[in-house]
Amino acid sequence: MNDMTEIAGLRRYPLVRRGFVMTSLISGFTLATQRVEAQAIHTDTTGIDAGDTQIPVSDGKLPAYYARPAKGTNFPVILVNEEIFGVHEYIKDVCRRLAKAGYMAVAPEIYARIADLSKMTDTQQIVREVISKKPDQELYSDLDATFAWAAKNKGSATLLGETGFCRGGRVTWLYAAHNPKLKAAVAWYGPIKGATSEIQPLTPIDVADKLKCPLLCLYGGQDAAIPAADVQQAQEKAEKAHRTVKLYVYPDAPHGFHADYRPSYRKDDAEDGWQRMLAWFRHYGLAPKPAA
Repeated sequence: MNDMTEIAGLRRYPLVRRGFVMTSLISGFTLATQRVEAQAIHTDTTGIDAGDTQIPVSDGKLPAYYARPAKGTNFPVILVNEEIFGVHEYIKDVCRRLAKAGYMAVAPEIYARIADLSKMTDTQQIVREVISKKPDQELYSDLDATFAWAAKNKGSATLLGETGFCRGGRVTWLYAAHNPKLKAAVAWYGPIKGATSEIQPLTPIDVADKLKCPLLCLYGGQDAAIPAADVQQAQEKAEKAHRTVKLYVYPDAPHGFHADYRPSYRKDDAEDGWQRMLAWFRHYGLAPKPAA
């Protein structure tokens, strides 16, 4: 079956009929990831509420993970955009880290309609059979619904931000050009260019001049798949349109340098990037309220 036949199939059978393959989140890490679990960071739940939830969307409920401070309400909301491997323990831990910093973080499993990523072992198969089949318009709708859910569950309805890793970095760029309610966004090594299709018609560089909020870009100088020159080109396009984009390149870091469960992890660069991210959020109006 070629790509156009598959796309036509998506048009013939509405998404509402596809159902949800995943009804709950992944426990642990997905089979497809090359793991070094012994060094994976684990953030406890002391002082925070965290767990699985279901996000009401147009055709059902999307599984998601949330974390927020245990006391208080109206927390600034940070949407966490997953890698291609699903909302597994690393993404959940990122949410808990953000909650410890005073945010309400939510990570929706945006590929839940298509496949159970915990049962897939081949990265190329995931990209070909899952990632490429997610329509961007459905993605935007899912993220809009996630923010709406957060606002009804102790999150702020006006203080909205996002971050994302790898493919989630692409999502961060695109969603930053979609939602005018966003105050700030941070993309970790998301692809800037790449193949397009009828259901995924745009790349980050296509929307760089349409960003609705300031965007911080954290990239690795040794990333073989994403040349720093591509990010610089997108930054220049954004700046010509009077958008705020700041690029920081870690010279010795590879792709995935924040992913502490993988061999690509670079502790110093990951920690520095994390602090830059928090400072970016605070600078653009997403400062958490002082703890009571």
